[in-house]
Amino acid sequence: MKEPSLTGRAIKRAMDLVVSLGGLVVLSPILAAAAAIVWMSMGRPVIFRQTRPGRFGRPFVLYKFRTMSNRCDASGAHLADGVRLTGVGRLLRNTSVDELPQLINVLRGEMSLVGPRPLLMEYLPLYTPEQAERHRMKPGITGWTGVNGRNLLTWEEKFEMDRWYVHNWSILLDLRIIFLSVGTVLRGRGVSQAGHATTERFRGSSPRAAAGKEAVSPG
Repeated sequence: MKEPSLTGRAIKRAMDLVVSLGGLVVLSPILAAAAAIVWMSMGRPVIFRQTRPGRFGRPFVLYKFRTMSNRCDASGAHLADGVRLTGVGRLLRNTSVDELPQLINVLRGEMSLVGPRPLLMEYLPLYTPEQAERHRMKPGITGWTGVNGRNLLTWEEKFEMDRWYVHNWSILLDLRIIFLSVGTVLRGRGVSQAGHATTERFRGSSPRAAAGKEAVSPG
């Protein structure tokens, strides 16, 4: 796989810095309003923090607005996502406002505006070598999967698209994805998977689905 050039990486990082800093300033009223609504409806904490894998699988703490309550069963275990997802949380997810605190992750260099989505640390040992190539670039707030179906896709389809993005990255592709992301957010398409409040957990690819995958354009 051809690595992005130093110039390409510098331009991508400069774009991340400018847009994330500007976004935090311009969107500060929305961020403040969202924080107040979460605090009034669910209490503290307002920000959800979770360790996720970054580039090369290195862990970092991801920030999102909290969308779920802390409701537990009699044994103290959290109830299902569909039960804990609040009305406010659903609104924040449908509008992608819950993702806005990740601009801080971008500013800090842990994420990029565009890249494969940061998933869970527990998925790392489940990836095939081809699927693990998604970690060759920083995770993003939006990405190629996000504008091509998001959670309407199967896990294998998502990983194929992530791999295609890593192999075919360019500044023009990033700009195209950012442009397409606006329409995706306005339509609220693919926020959740059919039959699930969010998306089904990844449990590893079947041998048949994982075998012989090539980095090809999903069209």
